[in-house]
Amino acid sequence: MSAALYSLGSWAVRARRVVLLAWSGVLVLVGVLAATLQGGLDDEVTIPGTESQAALDHLAATFPQVSGASAQLVVVAPDGGTLDDDAVQQPVESAVGTIGGLSQITAVTSPYDDQTPATVDDDDSAALLTIQLAVEQSAVTDATLTALEGAAADLAAALPDGAQSSLGGQLFSTSFPSLSVTEALGLLGALVVLVVTFGSFVAAGMPLLNAIVGVGVSMGLLFTATSVATINSTTPLLAVMLGLAVGIDYALFVVSRHRDQLRAGADVEESVARAVATAGSAVIFAGLTVMIALVGLGVAGIPFLTTMGLAAAVGVGLAVLVSVTLLPAMLGFAGERIRPRVHGPRRRGRRRADRSARSHAPGSPDPATPATGEAVGHGRNRFFARWVRVVTRVPALTVVVVLAVLVLLTIPARDLRLALPDAGSLPEGDPARVTYDLVSEYFGPGYNGPLLVTGTVVTSTDPVGLMDDLGDEIAGLPGVADVPLATPNPAGDTGIVDVIPTGGPDSEQTKDLVRTIRAQHDQYLDEYGVSLAVTGATAVGIDVSAKLGDALLPFALVVVGLSLVLLTMVFRSVAVPVKASLGYLFSVGVAFGVVTLVFEHGVLADLLNVTRTGPVISFMPIILMGILFGLAMDYEVFLVSRIREDYVRTRDARASVVTGFQGSATVVTAAAVIMFGVFASFVPESDMSLKPIALGLASGSSSTRSSCAWCSSRRCSRCSVTVPGGCRAASTACCRRSTSRGRASRASSRCGTGPSPGRATPSSRTGSSSRGRTARSPRRSRSACPTAGRSSCTARPGRPCPRSSSPSRGVCDRPRARSRSRGSSCRSGRPPCGAGSRSSTSPP
Repeated sequence: MSAALYSLGSWAVRARRVVLLAWSGVLVLVGVLAATLQGGLDDEVTIPGTESQAALDHLAATFPQVSGASAQLVVVAPDGGTLDDDAVQQPVESAVGTIGGLSQITAVTSPYDDQTPATVDDDDSAALLTIQLAVEQSAVTDATLTALEGAAADLAAALPDGAQSSLGGQLFSTSFPSLSVTEALGLLGALVVLVVTFGSFVAAGMPLLNAIVGVGVSMGLLFTATSVATINSTTPLLAVMLGLAVGIDYALFVVSRHRDQLRAGADVEESVARAVATAGSAVIFAGLTVMIALVGLGVAGIPFLTTMGLAAAVGVGLAVLVSVTLLPAMLGFAGERIRPRVHGPRRRGRRRADRSARSHAPGSPDPATPATGEAVGHGRNRFFARWVRVVTRVPALTVVVVLAVLVLLTIPARDLRLALPDAGSLPEGDPARVTYDLVSEYFGPGYNGPLLVTGTVVTSTDPVGLMDDLGDEIAGLPGVADVPLATPNPAGDTGIVDVIPTGGPDSEQTKDLVRTIRAQHDQYLDEYGVSLAVTGATAVGIDVSAKLGDALLPFALVVVGLSLVLLTMVFRSVAVPVKASLGYLFSVGVAFGVVTLVFEHGVLADLLNVTRTGPVISFMPIILMGILFGLAMDYEVFLVSRIREDYVRTRDARASVVTGFQGSATVVTAAAVIMFGVFASFVPESDMSLKPIALGLASGSSSTRSSCAWCSSRRCSRCSVTVPGGCRAASTACCRRSTSRGRASRASSRCGTGPSPGRATPSSRTGSSSRGRTARSPRRSRSACPTAGRSSCTARPGRPCPRSSSPSRGVCDRPRARSRSRGSSCRSGRPPCGAGSRSSTSPP
């Protein structure tokens, strides 16, 4: 893959105008398609196959008068007045007549009509009018909604001073999430971090442009897809939030690698190609990991969750694609303008000569592999150097302290409760929230979440009497506040019982009542001959939450197992995957704990604009587990790969932790701050469906990066390889176990030396070279970029491997074609040492 990415990066720089025009065309095309084909978003959350949904579907066919959406209109008389006052009665009756005549409205209850009576409080000062629609919520037209809101506004204007009226209920209980100024502030914060990190506005703008283009294309595709699929209203903002975060982070790593190589003296095109081959490989691995986790949400078997995961995965995939195509082109346009300044006086000629020496000297560091330690600059990273030395000096204490903090933040997760959001979750002052509060105040919280018990009564000779008896039976159950209606349908084959719980829609008392009624199923079947089912919006929400809760354990097992497999493939280690999986689980626990503290216990609720504490949206845990898995694996690969790279070069585990951490700490910290800022910017003003997800991602991702573990790489094999200018004996490299010894012995015989790192080969002593260059000593040559065993030179025994004419600089494989200019049997065109090596930061 590295070879293909190297070629792709090089081509993107040369054809940068074509790449830019292509992405601009794609952006315009998807925008036009979205504007012309979008079919709208759906704010309903349902799961086919549950008891509540099956009963609701049955009612739609047999009793459509009660199966559609509903709304509530609350009227409160002035202080000291009643509903019978003429100033109140006339406007209310006029409003009932107007609403009853609207399209899609099947019935409106009235406090002045004995046939369809409305609910009235004990002192006749407040009435609750129920508006029943013939269609489900997603099918209600904008014209009907506008007419309803207009009738409610006319009623409010006609009522006397001191009276109240408010329109709300199920039909208005959800709101479509939208972007606000706080998200823009998140992007501004990301720009500040990037400017501080790079010290250049041009370099800082690259990751932002990368993320914005990726998000723009993904949003166009998502809204185009609404014409053929049902997409939940939370999905677009989730995709935007995730696309911005990973888009900025992925581009940050590529740009950082490019600038490191420019600092080392590489030219622009070569540096971009190598950055794409090395950091781009890690980006692709990271993106695929996140995408696999998001697509894995389909394991739960919940359609809306599967769609949400697919949409977010497309956003992440586009962020990766932009990072390895458009970003290299933009870096080509930027050219020398983002090359880091070299401190101290240096003439242009000396800089050019030094760059040439770095590019061609045998045994010198390869620009494809960013330097660590001193090469990065201790002045800029002294804080990180001190930090990592302190924590690795007492690793056991460090682990204990970190685990203690993580455990403390995880403990509150025991109190996490799940439910679907209702009107009580809306901001204070919203008409639907006002209605919700008025209903709770004057009638009780159960009227905000009624249950509908239904069954087939076709075998009864007296369906009306049967339903009355059944209603009386249910009214005596604990947790039932009232049974205002128990009736069969006009055909006499299906009956319903309207049950008002004593608790609210998201209370434990209501859940217990649903379980109690379902537990009485067999008794009612024997006694009344009716097979009852509990449905309604409240029951649907309870079933959805239960289904999502049951899916957590299987999904967690799949995710943890996948993390173990992927990291074992990357690092060929057991300790690293186990540590990473434990870190991932703690990150999930911290995310759940922080969300519980804020949304259940009200900690910092006012600061974060959380207007009501209680259960969080039911699909938050599984979404967090999927996304945090990808993010945790990303930074495990980025950080540990750099540490392992230094270990391969130095064979000193503790020193490699220090230099590897120091070399990557700046960019990893910047990425962490950016991702935290982007996620956190969605908390203050977002919809209550997205708030807990954004807060969980912010806290979980920060805990993933802030935890520090003392790690060491596995012992690498020693392989004899050939470098430009002569043979290098016993170079430290990570070779495949099955072939490393054979290759080492073959290379040693060709070079005329054994696998001893301390011995100098004859060629290295004499400086034999096809071009007369003097070879470096073995100790000096080992500081070069380690080359995997599969990249060893296969020239004839005793003959040096000259430098290839390709940009890969002497990385040879098997004989292919004799180069007339070099007199060599080496194949050119291979990726640079750092791109194809097992010791690089790119995964295999």
